[in-house]
Amino acid sequence: MNIAKRAKAPTPKFFKILRTIGLTLLGISGSVMAAPVALPAAVVSAAGYIAVAGGVMSAVSQVTVEDSAKKEADDEGQPKGGEPDG
Repeated sequence: MNIAKRAKAPTPKFFKILRTIGLTLLGISGSVMAAPVALPAAVVSAAGYIAVAGGVMSAVSQVTVEDSAKKEADDEGQPKGGEPDG
């Protein structure tokens, strides 16, 4: 299953929630880093780390697929006649 099919496949509910949390963290940290007021360096640094964590969480959650979708994609790639090559 290539990355394009994987991104379009159905995402399990748990990972949809994680994706939303990741995007929320990303948005909040972006707002903190772009704030027009002077913030302590520790706060801005922590916001940068939170942005990275939110981005990774969202990306991983987006490409996680349900077992049934992965099984169907794997079956399409198998040669006809039973045993997989390998």
